[in-house]
Amino acid sequence: MTEERLIISRKTNNKFFLMIAVGIVLLIAGIILMATGGGAEHHAEGHGEAAAAGHEAASWGKRLFMNLWLNNVYFTGIALIGTFFVAVQYVAYAGWSVLIKRIPEALSYYLPIGGVLMLLIFLFGSHDIFHWTHEYLYDVNDPRYDPIIAGKSGYLNTAFFLIRMVVYFGLWIMFFMWLRKNSINEDIHGGTDYYHKSIRISAMFLVVFGITSSTSAWDWVLSIDTHWFSTMFGWYVFASWWVSGLAAVTLTVIILKQNGYLKMVNSNHLHDLGKFVFAFSIFWTYIWFSQFLLYWYANIPEEVIYFIDRLGGNEGHYKWVFFVNLLVNFVFPFLVLMTRDAKRQMIMLKIVCIAILAGHWLDFYLMMMPGTMRTSGGIGFIEIGTALTFLGIFLLAFTKGLTKASLVPVNHPFLEESVHHHV
Repeated sequence: MTEERLIISRKTNNKFFLMIAVGIVLLIAGIILMATGGGAEHHAEGHGEAAAAGHEAASWGKRLFMNLWLNNVYFTGIALIGTFFVAVQYVAYAGWSVLIKRIPEALSYYLPIGGVLMLLIFLFGSHDIFHWTHEYLYDVNDPRYDPIIAGKSGYLNTAFFLIRMVVYFGLWIMFFMWLRKNSINEDIHGGTDYYHKSIRISAMFLVVFGITSSTSAWDWVLSIDTHWFSTMFGWYVFASWWVSGLAAVTLTVIILKQNGYLKMVNSNHLHDLGKFVFAFSIFWTYIWFSQFLLYWYANIPEEVIYFIDRLGGNEGHYKWVFFVNLLVNFVFPFLVLMTRDAKRQMIMLKIVCIAILAGHWLDFYLMMMPGTMRTSGGIGFIEIGTALTFLGIFLLAFTKGLTKASLVPVNHPFLEESVHHHV
């Protein structure tokens, strides 16, 4: 088998830099508008519940930090799913995916960037993002003392939070580099040793991932709504990350194929990717509905506050996001990808994957914003600017990762099986 090298033209790289530049300009414009217009400050006074919980009026700084956090959690998740996808294929002894394996591998090149950004955003913006970081909540003599949050201080404290964050990224990056190194060595030296070693590494990684994907979801997303908890939440965030990662892999395969790369990838491979995207859109909805239904059939009315905030509370501010989220992430992919033919057509898959990537960004938006921004949240220049900036950075890291090795893993023992894959 001949290797295929991806060459990213200067023109393409310039497009990514332009994306970052446009994002930053929009971001600055949004901040100036918010700082001079001051429209957000007047909202919070009338919101009794927000005031009672100690939420201050949302400033442009708070909105900026929330957007930085949201985008970094979203893209870090997609990057992590790259390694997860590769590990699952190894452990399952899967042959069909060998031809596309280098794409999920390259996704994880964002992880080191994500780790550094996560640390910086938390160090500078923790008070704006997480209510539990305020010292007064733990002081019994302070009128703002919160017994519920104080009771969680063993887990939710800045030092332990930072230690966990460093451990997550340390482990993820280590396993990603370990698998990647074996993958490249296999290209150079051949044989089956690297393959068997990769299976063992993948098995270890999946155990680590099983724990850290849930705990990081609790840390980075769930703890924003400190009073609320959900036994489904780790699964919910994983489902959102997983289907976004699958959509990113599928979309990349299609774009590369349309540009003359991945010549041996055929409609059978696309069909399998389409089945994954279709199935896990339904899986995400199942988890979503299970979480939604729990409060009703288990009769825990005190937990309904989370959904009230997103549906009726906050003056119905997030109601449209709530329903768009379901339409884009479930109804649309479900109806479009239902037939066999749709899963084998590039244009159908492309549209669905773009919709899912945008839809799950909205899903994370809905998980994070109502808990901090209350009625001051919205989707404007700041949101679009931050998303574009992060997308540009992510694409630079991802495409650089793709160029570092052959797109075809030439000495993979299951390569022949993948070339002749048929469903």
